[in-house]
Amino acid sequence: VQLQASGGGLVQPGGSLRLSCAASGSIFSINVMGWYRQAPGKQRELVAAITKGGSTNYAASVKGRFAVSRDNANNTAHLQMNSLKPEDTAVYYCTASTYSGTGYWGPGTLVTVSS
Repeated sequence: VQLQASGGGLVQPGGSLRLSCAASGSIFSINVMGWYRQAPGKQRELVAAITKGGSTNYAASVKGRFAVSRDNANNTAHLQMNSLKPEDTAVYYCTASTYSGTGYWGPGTLVTVSS
C-alpha cells in the first residue's frame, strides 16, 4: 500500500484547509485510513480515523472542528480542518491499516497556522 497526501500549507487562525490522501497498491486490504500529526517537540498523535464502513474517531482537541471522510470507490480519504488554531500546526501524516493489522504511513504534509 502506498499513500500520498496533499493539501497542506499556510493558513491564518480561524481558517480552513482540506487534506487528501490517495491510496494505491493493495487497496482491497485497507480497513482504516486516517491522519496523525506531530508538532515540533511533541509526540505523534492521532488526529482522526475512519473505517471502510464509515465509523470515525477523533482526537478530543479537534472534535467539532475537523471532519474525516472517505471515498472508497476512489481509494481516497479527506480531512476537512476548520477553525484552525496555531496549536494545530504540525506535520500531518496519512495512515492506513489493513484488516490484518499492518500499518502504512505516507510522507508528511506540513500545516502551518499563523497570522
